[in-house]
This record gives sequence, structure tokens and C-alpha cells, in this order.
Amino acid sequence: MSLRLPSEIVVQDVLPTLRVLLARELSAHGLTQQAVAAHLGVTQAAVSTYVNDDPDLESRIADHPRTGETVERIAAGLADGEMDGYDALAAVLELVHAFEDRGPVCELHEEAMPELQGLGCDLCVRGANPELRREREVLDSVREASRVLATTPGIVGYVPNVGTNVGTALPEADAVSDVAAVPGRIYVMDGSVEVPANPEFGASKHVATTVLAAMAVDPDRRGALNLATDDALLEAARARDLDLLEFEADYDDRGDRLRERFDDRSTVPDVLYHRGAFGIEPITYVLAETGADAARLAAELVADAEA
Repeated sequence: MSLRLPSEIVVQDVLPTLRVLLARELSAHGLTQQAVAAHLGVTQAAVSTYVNDDPDLESRIADHPRTGETVERIAAGLADGEMDGYDALAAVLELVHAFEDRGPVCELHEEAMPELQGLGCDLCVRGANPELRREREVLDSVREASRVLATTPGIVGYVPNVGTNVGTALPEADAVSDVAAVPGRIYVMDGSVEVPANPEFGASKHVATTVLAAMAVDPDRRGALNLATDDALLEAARARDLDLLEFEADYDDRGDRLRERFDDRSTVPDVLYHRGAFGIEPITYVLAETGADAARLAAELVADAEA
């Protein structure tokens, strides 16, 4: 693991770029290089380099519209005396905090520390807390499920035309936004399963609706994925003594109707399927404690169906 602090990104990428931009803007306001150096806390030689040479700038910082607005405001304030060093520092900190809240600092941090990619990390804003850890665990579950689907032999034959998705809900989830899934769905391209993006909360309404209906009856059933309905797959589930339930394909009030079905039987099935309807592709849902568990079960059912 490459352990990098967000503050390192600020020191190495943000501040050097801001110094160059501020030096140029202050010079444009008619300040001498010595005066600019005094404001920035650098040498006159450094200011000369900033103004006359072509130092490297981090484009995601330099080109951000908020950077330009902040640099112009600070330079004008220092040049006409309406700002002092404290005011300038406050403006820079405001900019840095904005960039640490899902902004370019986050993007740079993820590049420097790839372990953060896809986590929706907001440690700079919220700090470490149990809620964030639970969110990470849910996202990790969907990420693991995606890997299982992408590496399962024969799975491409069971991906619906509308695509597959897999979801895991937060404990005590009660809304679509509490269920993580893959944005844009998982699809087949050139005979391979393609996962288009890292998981996000609220990315799949249909999978989330199924998961939330299941959790209303069994709070431990927080994961689900969808496949194409296939008789061989259903027979494989029956051969494993799994609990199957068929339901109507009509999409109106699906969540409420599924809750009623689950309530009537007092259990949530392992496999939930429909045979389709006009304009609706036949779909099967595999349900489990997490999306990763559902993906592993689906992989076993595909292997049995293909045997």
C-alpha cells in the first residue's frame, strides 16, 4: 500500500500551482517581484521563475474556475490593501477545503493512492467513522461481486439484453440511495462480461427495489443480482434445494407487491423470477446476505446449469 496523506497532495500539487498563479496575477497588478516574494513567502528568484519561465502546473488545479476566481480575488485584495496575509490564507484554505470535498484533490489523491479508487472517499470532509466504514464494506461487496461475474465461465449466456446488475444495501436501508450497485449496468461485449464503472449508491433502481422489499421481511437479505430467466438455471436452483418464487413481470408497484408476497410466506426466496411480459424481458434475481454472496451463488448455479 502506498500511504499518502491528502495534505501531501496539497503541498506537492496545489500550493506550488497557486504560488505560480498568484505571482503572475500580483505582477499583473503592478507589484514588484520583491513585493510579490514578500506576500508569498518565497525568494525574489523564485518569483522571477514563476513569472518569466514555464514551471510545471497541475492542470486540474490551474484550470479549475474556482482557482481563477480565488487567485484574482486574493491578488486584487493584496494589491489594493483590502486583504492582509490572514485574509489571503483564509481564502486559500477555503479553496483547498472545497477541492478536498470530492474535488481535484480527491482525484489526485486517488491517483497517488489507488486503494482509494471507487470508494467515494470523503475522509477529508467527514473523517473516519463507523458510517463511512459500513459504506466502504457495502461498496467492496459490490466490487467483489463484479469480479466474480466477470470471471465466471459461461456467465455471458445468462446476462439479459438489458444488462446485469448487482447490489448490496446498507444495514437498515430504506431508500434506493442506500443500495450500492454498478452505474450503467454490467453488460456483454465481444463475448466477455464488462463492468463499466466502480459501484455507487443509488445506481440501480430495479435491483434496489428488490433488495429493499426483501429487507422489509428479512433484514439480513441485503444483496441481489439479476440474470436472464433460464430453465436450466432454475432447475439447478431446485436441485440445490433453494427456495424459488415466481412473480408477475408487470413493473407497477413492484416493491409493494414483492413485500406482500414475501409477507404472505414469511420468508424471502433465494431465487425470484418472472417469465416476462410484452416489452419486458424475463428476469431472475438471486438473493443473499450481500451482493458478493449472491454473485457466488449465481456462479455456482451457472456452473451447474452448464454441466
